Amino acid sequence: MTAGADSGRGEPDRDGGVRADGGEPRIGSDEAGKGPVLGPMVAAAVRADAAVLPDAVDDSKRLPAARRESIAAALRDHEDVAVGVAVVPTDRIDDPETDMNSLTVAAQVEAIAGVARDGDVAVVDAGDVDAARFGRRVRSGVRAEGRSIDVVAEHGADAAYPLVAAASVVAKVERDARIESLAAEYDAHGPIGSGYPSDPETRAFLRRYVGDTGDLPECARASWATADDVLAAAEQSSLAEF
Repeated sequence: MTAGADSGRGEPDRDGGVRADGGEPRIGSDEAGKGPVLGPMVAAAVRADAAVLPDAVDDSKRLPAARRESIAAALRDHEDVAVGVAVVPTDRIDDPETDMNSLTVAAQVEAIAGVARDGDVAVVDAGDVDAARFGRRVRSGVRAEGRSIDVVAEHGADAAYPLVAAASVVAKVERDARIESLAAEYDAHGPIGSGYPSDPETRAFLRRYVGDTGDLPECARASWATADDVLAAAEQSSLAEF
């Protein structure tokens, strides 16, 4: 993995808070589970000297599950690594008063604030088409929590910065653990799959659950189009039977 392409980190940004002196990042932050129809979104922040990160650290999407779990455990166990995690449950995701960009900001803010020290530079994986705007919102949020830091936001930061890759691994492992717990909870209705709308197993689980109970499971994001589709199909099936 490369150390990260030059993205203007050394350039002063009066709005976005990039350090004018190009200070070395101490925190990486990322999220997992922004798009699924089942389960929470999880954000993680890792504060460390990049030199102490496991050699195998990489974007979580490029690592097998066993490697991700090993890396996450090593990060949590290392005395020179601080890990912060924030979980956004489905009911908060479904709140009509918010949106996924704002929730992603809030989750990264919570995770970063849990490990940040004044003067830190954080690199975050941008959860907004406007990366600079996302960075400004995260910086403001962390400062509202009492920590004065600078933030660099980039798209694809998990593939370019080891600290962000480490955070992506922690977030993914935490999200997977919560999906595994949900699978056990809903075992009576069959496998739930990955929780993503594109997963046939997840869609089949939702159809079974709605067919069995007449409603969506609590772990489903009711505001997602996939959930609407399943409910509409169940209603049409009931009308046809009537």
